[in-house]
Amino acid sequence: MFDWIRKLWRVDTAPGDDKRAHNLFEAAAVYVAACAEDDQERIDEASGWVSPEALSFGVNELACRAVIALAREHDESPGAVARTLLGLPAA
Repeated sequence: MFDWIRKLWRVDTAPGDDKRAHNLFEAAAVYVAACAEDDQERIDEASGWVSPEALSFGVNELACRAVIALAREHDESPGAVARTLLGLPAA
């Protein structure tokens, strides 16, 4: 039942491949950091570590965790922090 979650969580490399496997959260962290630094080479590298669906899930999870952490740090609601980060007016 949870095989699809395990498949999203970790991508195994091909036999004989010297590269280690990367999980979706590692891929998301590298991808987002590379986007913030405008590093196209690292963006492309991280994009190849997991499926596009897994990367999207990881980026979404990273965004949620970041907004929650910032909201706690600034004693604000997650909604207010998200709107501020996106440059939107307060609701």
